[in-house]
Amino acid sequence: MSASPPVNDTPFNRYSTLLAIKVLKRTRPSIGGVLMLTDKLCVKYGRRIHLSEASTMRFIAEHTSIPVPKVYCAFTHSERTYIVMERIKGHMIGRGWPKRPDQSKAELLSQLAKYITEMRQLQPPEGMGVASVDGGSVFDIRLPGPRDSFRLGPFDTVQDFHRRLRLGVGPEIEHDPEIQTLIEQHSKSWPLVFTHGDLSSLNILARDDEIISIVDWETAGWYPSYWEYTTAQQVNPRNPFWANEIYKFLQPMPEELAMERIRQRYFGDV
Repeated sequence: MSASPPVNDTPFNRYSTLLAIKVLKRTRPSIGGVLMLTDKLCVKYGRRIHLSEASTMRFIAEHTSIPVPKVYCAFTHSERTYIVMERIKGHMIGRGWPKRPDQSKAELLSQLAKYITEMRQLQPPEGMGVASVDGGSVFDIRLPGPRDSFRLGPFDTVQDFHRRLRLGVGPEIEHDPEIQTLIEQHSKSWPLVFTHGDLSSLNILARDDEIISIVDWETAGWYPSYWEYTTAQQVNPRNPFWANEIYKFLQPMPEELAMERIRQRYFGDV
């Protein structure tokens, strides 16, 4: 069950949202699973959508200066979750990136670095483990978990999270030397950092030389400090150029990336 609360879940908001989708879904544009209801409103909905995404956007808006869509209402109905939010008028940052002047690229990446630094300075609640913003399960289609929901956890400790990523493999028996090294690396002390989890150029919206929103917070939560960098390195095939820009807004972690690639080779796809 969700640990995240609904937002403005009134009968009027529910009815209006469900009716709007029914009437408009065949005529209004839909981008990445988000239906554009009006020039100012959009709704993200489906069985894999989770209330924690709405909680995350509200948390980020309240505790940082990072621009995120405003959430107007969020609720679950008939096993589907609906998040009605502000429609952002901007373009994916990667649009025309190869032709963008170097000074413009530098300005945008500098803004992004500032926002990410701000997010990484957030402190987890006492006793928090690897979890969503509200202490619930985490989501990522690349995680080794149940294919029907792609949700795992929450985990009391980073070590519990790592053991799950290794599909339960622990140090109790002798393993291949690479796996032994991976277990040792996973057993280190890793600080928890609030993490977007998918800092693809597809999820950063810009207008001219200004970042106007970071979107798609479904994979966000409290994760070990390397997680943002290693997930950003899983570059979407639609934006291969982005691999050359990641180090400009995230501190490179080559050892941690090598660690994750070993884990990927033996235990999963993330």
